[in-house]
Amino acid sequence: MIKIFKYFKPAEWLTAFLVLIFVTAQVWLDLKSPGYMSEITILTQTPGGAMRDIWIAGGKMLLCTVGSLTASVIVGFFAARIAAAFSQRLRSLQFNKVESFSMEEINRFSTDSLITRSTNDVTQVQTLIAMGLALVFRAPIMAVWAMTKIVGKGFEWSLIIAAAVGVLALLVGFITIFVMPKFKKIQALTDNISRVTRENLTGLRVARAYNAEDYHEAKFDRANAELTGAQLYTSRSMAIMAPAMMMIMSGLSLAIYWVGAYLINAADVTEKLTLFSNMVVLSSYAVQVVMSFLMLVMIFVMLPRAAVSAKRILEVLDAEPTILDGTRTEGAEGMKGEVTFNHVSFKYPDAAEYVLHDVSFTVKRGETIAFIGSTGSGKSTLINLAPRFFDATEGEILIDGVNIREYTQEALHNKIGYVPQKAALFKGTVSSNVAYGDNGGEGFSLEEIKKAVAIAQGADFVERMEGGYEADIAQGGANVSGGQKQRLAIARAVCRKPEIYIFDDSFSALDYKTDRALRNVLKKETSDVTSMIVAQRIGTIMDADQIIVLDEGKVAGRGKHKELLQNCEIYRQIAMSQLSEEELAS
Repeated sequence: MIKIFKYFKPAEWLTAFLVLIFVTAQVWLDLKSPGYMSEITILTQTPGGAMRDIWIAGGKMLLCTVGSLTASVIVGFFAARIAAAFSQRLRSLQFNKVESFSMEEINRFSTDSLITRSTNDVTQVQTLIAMGLALVFRAPIMAVWAMTKIVGKGFEWSLIIAAAVGVLALLVGFITIFVMPKFKKIQALTDNISRVTRENLTGLRVARAYNAEDYHEAKFDRANAELTGAQLYTSRSMAIMAPAMMMIMSGLSLAIYWVGAYLINAADVTEKLTLFSNMVVLSSYAVQVVMSFLMLVMIFVMLPRAAVSAKRILEVLDAEPTILDGTRTEGAEGMKGEVTFNHVSFKYPDAAEYVLHDVSFTVKRGETIAFIGSTGSGKSTLINLAPRFFDATEGEILIDGVNIREYTQEALHNKIGYVPQKAALFKGTVSSNVAYGDNGGEGFSLEEIKKAVAIAQGADFVERMEGGYEADIAQGGANVSGGQKQRLAIARAVCRKPEIYIFDDSFSALDYKTDRALRNVLKKETSDVTSMIVAQRIGTIMDADQIIVLDEGKVAGRGKHKELLQNCEIYRQIAMSQLSEEELAS
């Protein structure tokens, strides 16, 4: 928990120091009041006591109370300010860190866990700081200071208060041993229920289509029951603490008065007034001691969850990225758009088997290279190595004659127009989605956006939408069809005018006519741009300058369409399963 405070700024440390000063002042004022109460008690019991002195002592006691209230308000204001600023910074730091993660780190943490860490976990830390900052300072100062006031007031009373403190310490120990582990478990169970909920919402159509609502309800009920059970255990345990504390407080006051009555009854006339005064003051101090332990219990309630949350946040912030930036921003002279895979092999982190084995090829500027193969042959994995979503395990990848590890990631990505297998659109407008991202320039004009959409064969449906190029796009592109999403994703890649296009099965939702028209326009309008295409359909890649056939991560064939029909059995089988012999011959 302490490690997370390294992200405090100097101004926040200064504010925390001010909180400590005001808390100390508040405690001093709270402990000063019983002294004036003792003075009033003596004055009222002393024959001939002046009323004026009683009013002065009462006025001082009132000032102490008002001063304590003012200090408490200031402490609350500063603590809330620190907590809000710190939580805002933690959320920003986590978001920026996740933005820099490679797919390896994303998969290691999981999407659901990363969302929980940047929302619920930050809230837990914020709550601890907002409420606990004052309590952490106040409880020990109050307990120690009050007990020093008690010492010397009477052995019997000191013994009673020591016994009460011992019982309070046992209660705090009970929380530490039995309740804290459950608080830690609650965070993991919160992750689990977030995962189950998200899984159900994202797969809602499939669940309904297969009448699997009962299955998902049962799955959610199990996760919900686990979380509820853990929360009930902690809630019941803490529910016992409040009445136990109040019982100790009431019992302690009763014991102080009982012992006091016994001592006063046995004392001389001259000592009775002093003992009575001490009894009143000790009763107030005893309450302060018990309240200090009650505050400690509150800290112990919040601390376990906040400590687990802080640890989880630090796991994200301290994660070492596996993809490190190089220093180059430009490639070798005269090699623009050239991509080379040189004996590249790859396996996923912690995996035993290689997904790709010794893949080598070169594609020059303006050429199109296509990858085809059965499901699981490694096509998408291979094409995702070029933008460094993962780093090759063995071998090297060159773009513009330079190893991609030597580029800054920004420079490398600016060379690429990437269209993923699953088209991703963001909430906004058609224009904001097509002109998405930064390509080292000052943005894109409306004419450039329109041209990109036209090349992607999307102008017809975009111009029919209400608002045209400023039409709203829902989160995830929920208000457009799969084919429309793919065309907008392709338009986004075209708009940035890259050196290299990467199409990861990006034409699968298009009909053959649109697919053909789009590729013809692309070839005409971007003839000097290198294209790397993953496809399942032979018709999409027949015109490629080079086709690589993958089988279980190995290169099973290489060449043009007609060559592969002659000398690659795997390619021929794929082709025959999709097209007739007459179509292949033509």
